[in-house]
Order: sequence, then C-alpha cells, then structure tokens
Amino acid sequence: MRSLLFVPADSERKLGRARQSGADAVILDLEDSVVPANRPAARSQARAFLASSGSAGFRRYVRINPLASGLGLDDLVSVVPERPDGVLLPKCQPEDIRTLDHYLSALEAASGLARGAIRVIAIATETPAAMLARLEGITWGAEDLAAALGGHNRRADGIYDDVYRLARSLCLLAAAAAEVAPIDTIYTDFRDEKGLAEECAAARRSGFTAKMAIHPAQIAVINAAFSVTEGELVWARKIVGALAENPGAGILALDGKMVDRPHLTLARRLLGLASA
Repeated sequence: MRSLLFVPADSERKLGRARQSGADAVILDLEDSVVPANRPAARSQARAFLASSGSAGFRRYVRINPLASGLGLDDLVSVVPERPDGVLLPKCQPEDIRTLDHYLSALEAASGLARGAIRVIAIATETPAAMLARLEGITWGAEDLAAALGGHNRRADGIYDDVYRLARSLCLLAAAAAEVAPIDTIYTDFRDEKGLAEECAAARRSGFTAKMAIHPAQIAVINAAFSVTEGELVWARKIVGALAENPGAGILALDGKMVDRPHLTLARRLLGLASA
C-alpha cells in the first residue's frame, strides 16, 4: 500500500472519481472535510460506497471523527456493518486505541465479522506498543498540528519547521517500534507535482512506505515514488543470495562494498514491499 486518497464522504462526485483514481486505498472522510450539517448525508454515502465497492481493487478506510468528540462512535455504528477494510483515527490519544478496539470488537461481532477484521491507522506521533494489536499503520497530521499550535508548519523555503519535523520523526520511530506501516502526511499543493515528488523521495529515503493524498492528481506520483525499482530488487536479491551462501559471515564484500546484517534487513524489507 503506497498511496491513500482522502475523499469527502459527502461529495458524490468525488466518491465517484475515487474509484478510478489508481490509489491503493481510498479514505472516506467523515471528519475535517465534512461540515456538521452534512454528517448524516456523509455517513449514508459512505455506507453506500462501501456496499458497492467490496470487490474493488483498492482498500477502503473511513476517517471517523475523534472519539473525544462523541461523534466517532456514531460513525462506527453507521459504517462497520458495510465492512470497511479499516478506520483512520484522528487526533488520537494513547487511550483511544484501546477504546476503539473495544468499540470495533463489539460492532464486528454484531455484524458477523471476525474480531480484528477492521484495521486501524492512527493519526498520531507516538502510541504505546501495548495498544497496537489492531494497528496497521501510523501517520501524522501537519495541518491539524499547526492549527493546534497556532503556527505555520513550513518555513519560507517550504521545509517543515523544527517541531513538525520532530512529529514526523516520532511517527516514523513509533511505526518502526510497533512494526506497522509508517505513512507520511499529505502534501497540500496538489498542483505542485515537482514539490510532491521531492517530498515523496525524501519520505521514502527516511523510511516511510506510503503517503496520504488529497487529490487524485497526486496518486501517480506517490505510487511511483513508493514502488520498489528494478535496480533495488536486483540489489536486494544479490544481498540475500550472498549472505545465504555465506551464513557464517558477519560481513562480506559485494560489488566492491562491504555488506552486513543491516543490509540484509533492508534487502528483505525491499523484497517484502515489492511482493506486497
């Protein structure tokens, strides 16, 4: 899963376009992009989308409202019977993961689903590992964080300011510790293809495996950036093969460079991403 496209669940036109977007996952947004008056309609349209897309070639998530708002449970009651692949949990507090697990377990049972069938991506920067059994990925929210701090998340040169780079790094570290997918946040200027490509490349170099999108025009760039290249596959297969042939070697020379166990870990990760 490389690209995750946000779609306002109250927009029938945008929901229709999402089916042909090419995104690996579509996120039906019931939160930030939906005004309160439209939430009942958004839930209804999200249910209809889920009911009609069960055999689609993409994963289907629902971004519910924060549990602290009192609206998140209503969102879950509405959409879980239509069997989404997962839930995106915004403005997540550590205890919210456990609470969400309880809610989902009860609703899965009522809907005839296996416990844990609906996965969770938390919009957070750090979550205790003990609560991560249902978690599939962790992402972070630069826009909401900026709003909470009352500042701007980027400097004049377009680079994230220090506190937002810290949040991004904590997201990556937390995902690695929990052994779930680290997902980079959105790039808001959907017309800036060059800037998006540069940010995707930087995110992938850091270790992120996917990126959120806010417009279908971003999907092709994101998918390309987070796809494993043929050159990377050749390198990974060489590493795995060389160390398999020399199981007792802690380090060995390959193509004029020294490689060891960390390189093997990276090689196996690349092969796993390619197969996924």
